[in-house]
Amino acid sequence: MGNLSYQAIDVDNHYYEPLDAFTRHLDHRFRRRGVQMVSDGRHTLAIIGDRVNRFIPNPTFDPIILPGCLDSLFRGEIPDGVDPASLMKVEKLELRPEYRSRDARAAVVHRQGIETIVMFPTFGCGVEEALKDDVAATMASLHAFNLWLDEDWGFDRADHRILTAPMISLADPQQAVEEVDFVLGRGARLVHVRPAPVPGLRQSRSLGHPSHDPVWARLAEANVPVAFHLGDSGYLKIAGMWGGKATFEAFAAPDPLDKIVVDDRAIHDTMASLIVHGVFDRHPALRVASIENGSEWVHRLAKRLKKLANQHPRSFPNDPVEALREHVWVSPYYEEDLGLLAERLGIEHILFGSDWPHGEGLESPLSFTDELTGFSASDVRKIMRDNALTFLGVTVASAA
Repeated sequence: MGNLSYQAIDVDNHYYEPLDAFTRHLDHRFRRRGVQMVSDGRHTLAIIGDRVNRFIPNPTFDPIILPGCLDSLFRGEIPDGVDPASLMKVEKLELRPEYRSRDARAAVVHRQGIETIVMFPTFGCGVEEALKDDVAATMASLHAFNLWLDEDWGFDRADHRILTAPMISLADPQQAVEEVDFVLGRGARLVHVRPAPVPGLRQSRSLGHPSHDPVWARLAEANVPVAFHLGDSGYLKIAGMWGGKATFEAFAAPDPLDKIVVDDRAIHDTMASLIVHGVFDRHPALRVASIENGSEWVHRLAKRLKKLANQHPRSFPNDPVEALREHVWVSPYYEEDLGLLAERLGIEHILFGSDWPHGEGLESPLSFTDELTGFSASDVRKIMRDNALTFLGVTVASAA
């Protein structure tokens, strides 16, 4: 099914950041409070704040894992007798240019048969958690990152082959508004917000706290959606409560219990905070998407919202389950039950995302269609293209 009569839109792609992505444009006052890269000549470590950060243990990305090599691991289909560690394959040559060059990546996207990709960070998905106790450094670091992102990749160029999502932290509500205004002024077509409680000077806050309404209002008015991409949401502290590892380290051997007690709680709670605390009631034009968080949480959240609304009807001026179905789009893991997701969320709110070029993603992005054999051709087109246009605020009829 990979040969489509139209070009797909892939909402989950990644770049591999250079070492200076967070420092090239960083205000010098924060040079020892933000991201620092330290090398002993053989190894490079990231120091964020005042401690070594191992969210990405090799921030040079040299060597880097091959796209799609962990497919059987993430499907849970490892053949008998195969050591899971042996599935990890790395590039034999230097980092491919398409991982860091817009022009090279655009050429690859064209060869893959894709019209547009939406790109997210790799290393960057761990920075806000590492800086959560220093709000000023958080805001300065993400602003520096967004300057780098626009300089190297561009938020939006005329060819629309590549869209990048600038990162927005809500930790300082006023600076968050300023950052949103900045990236919108630079042409951002969507923004990336961490699926987690919002850090604060005294205590963390819900994403639905009224202090964040100016951000949601600006994005809704500008017709610019929000993507909540998988990252370090700080939820491993829950694993730590059960004796597990309390900080995230990519590819480290976890306590299997960690996967059970943490799982997709961060995105479940993120969407719950938006719905229960009335963000969509106050900003009915706002659209959000869950990217690379799976989709099993949708079923649990819908069930809990329905029960909660029956118990506390005065707290919900509108049906919270309908708010989920109306305002939230989901890019699921390709190995999940997508038919069940379509029943729960609606076929029009499922997005195609390949996670290319990450090892846990798809080696060939359009092979995602192999998981769609139970859908009609028109529904496949919705998942592979049209739903993304709607999410991005593009009129399907004029763009098809």
